[in-house]
Amino acid sequence: MSLSRSAYSDQVISVILGGGEGSRLFPLTQERAKPAVPIAGKYRLVDIPISLSLNSGIKRIFLLTQYLSSSLHRHVQQSYRFDDFIPRGFIEIVAAQKTREGTNWYQGTADAVRQGLIHFDNHVHEYVLILSGDQLYRMDFRLMLEAHVASGSDITVAALPVTPEEAPSLGLLRVDGQRRITDFVEKPKDPAVLASLSKGEGMPEGKPFLASMGIYIFGREVLRECLDGSTGKDFGRDVLPQAIRSKKVSAFVHDGYWEDIGTIGSFYRANLDLLAPDPRFDFGFRAAPIYTRARFLPGSVVENSQVLRAIVSDGCHIQRSVLDEAVIGIRSRIGAECKIRRSILMGADFFETPAQQAENVRRGRPDIGIGAESVIEDAIIDKNVRIGKRVIIRATGKPKVMDGPNFFVRDGIVVVPKGATVADGTVI
Repeated sequence: MSLSRSAYSDQVISVILGGGEGSRLFPLTQERAKPAVPIAGKYRLVDIPISLSLNSGIKRIFLLTQYLSSSLHRHVQQSYRFDDFIPRGFIEIVAAQKTREGTNWYQGTADAVRQGLIHFDNHVHEYVLILSGDQLYRMDFRLMLEAHVASGSDITVAALPVTPEEAPSLGLLRVDGQRRITDFVEKPKDPAVLASLSKGEGMPEGKPFLASMGIYIFGREVLRECLDGSTGKDFGRDVLPQAIRSKKVSAFVHDGYWEDIGTIGSFYRANLDLLAPDPRFDFGFRAAPIYTRARFLPGSVVENSQVLRAIVSDGCHIQRSVLDEAVIGIRSRIGAECKIRRSILMGADFFETPAQQAENVRRGRPDIGIGAESVIEDAIIDKNVRIGKRVIIRATGKPKVMDGPNFFVRDGIVVVPKGATVADGTVI
């Protein structure tokens, strides 16, 4: 079945899950929800599912939020403003709330959607597309919907071929010759179970498993039936295994890049991968760009510096420094003779005024940014961090996990949290 763009958008609503505490992405989630974490210098993770929905013709979008959602709400409200010339287009934020019917916050992905049904019912639709707010990938959801309708499925699950190393941390699918899902096992660790889920024919070399991407299409009434008929809290662990027994649940195989931004290591690798000559993900793909907030910042100033490979976002000022595999976020200030290697700087939320800088001098603290003659290697520097002069931050020789006085080490990467201060001459 082939649907026009207008017919498609009329029949589908997109529901983006705002995520829980995101403990594996700590300390980047210390003060924000996972979908609000900055990526690629100027974007937020939530920009991915919103942009993919818009590029697929879906202009009715719900964002379900709960944990530390203030900055996420602010970003979405400032970035995506539909006008009267986009018929019935909107992004509606549905925050967790206590009601007379229930006093619990969202207890999982399925429970969040269950509590959101009352909001979805106010809009005419035939299908519900459920997306995660913290993944990096590209997909034309129209193709997935066409496959869903053509197969006569009640539910379609986007699936990805994965390696044996990746399989135990994902929800794995067993499918028949028509790609109907016959079994769903969430994060299996038992070698015998893993062996039973391994496939051969039709799978890419070295990727014998088929994993759920956490992207689902439900028929409207099927979704309600599945959620009303179950007390399950999560789609992967509870709802889908039960639905497979009574519904036609099919797999839509995605052939392309996908990264679940679930850990500091995956976040770090996904950012640095953007610096490759031919990156696996391109935010500026002309046919389907990733959107974000238009901040109207000035162009960056780079003075007499050596830039070997870097993304330099808007509003930055870089003096006589070396950038070697660096992602530099908005409003970054880098003093003279600094060396930034294999690192991510998230920048700042504001430019400091002369009065604020004078107050910094009075209080004996550095300005926001990177002080002169500092070296940063294999690190993530969150927003609004104050790093003094002649500071050295290196991951070399540190354990994979460590908590310091004003820094953390996760997956072997040094992370300086949002708003931290690192005094002149500090060695981390």
